Amino acid sequence: MWPVCLGLILTSAISVTAGAQVVDPRFHNGQKLLPASTESRNNYWERFAIGFGASVLAHEGAHILSALLMGYHPYYAFDHGRPTVYSGIDSELNPHQQFIFSASGLTTQALINEGILDIPHAGGGPMERGLLAGGIGTTLFYITLGRNASVSDISFMARTSSLSKTQVSLIFGGISAIQALRISRDPRYDHFFFRPTADGLGVGFSY
Repeated sequence: MWPVCLGLILTSAISVTAGAQVVDPRFHNGQKLLPASTESRNNYWERFAIGFGASVLAHEGAHILSALLMGYHPYYAFDHGRPTVYSGIDSELNPHQQFIFSASGLTTQALINEGILDIPHAGGGPMERGLLAGGIGTTLFYITLGRNASVSDISFMARTSSLSKTQVSLIFGGISAIQALRISRDPRYDHFFFRPTADGLGVGFSY
C-alpha cells in the first residue's frame, strides 16, 4: 500500500505556478465557478491520478491473477497494519511459483510502460503520463524504501531464487531507468514533471 500512499501524495500536490496570476471569479446561478485555468489544472491532475492508480491496480491485479492461474487462493491480510496481498503459496515447498507471484506485479507494470512507449500512437496525455509514472514510481519504491520489508516483492524474489536482492533491484531498476531515459527523449512527454498553467509551466508542490 505504500506505493498507493506515495501516489496519492504526489498526485494530490498541486504544482506552484511559474508566475503570479489574478483571475476574476465567475458566477453561475449564484455559485462561484473556478477559473478556467484552475479547472484545466484540476482536470489534468485528476486524469494523471487515474493513470497512476490504474498502474498500481494492475500491479496488485497481476499478483492475484498469477496465483489464481497457478491454482492457488490469494487473499488479503494485514502485515503490521498494512493491507497486503498474500499468494496462498508455501514458498518453502513451491519457491518457483512464489517467485512468479512476487515478480508478476513489477513485470506487469514494466510491460504496460513498454507497450505505451513502443506502440505507435499520438500519446503524451495526462492519463498516459500517470501510467508511466506509476510503473516507474512503484519500481523505485520497491528497490529503495520497500526493498527490505518482510513482505517486499524484492525480498521474496531473492528468497525464492538464486538472485540476491541487489541483483533483482538492478534488473527492475535498470528497466525503469531505461524507460525514464526514453521518456526524457520523447517529444510527446516534454516537461514530464511539469504541469501546464495559464502563464506557462509550473513545477514544485504546494498544499
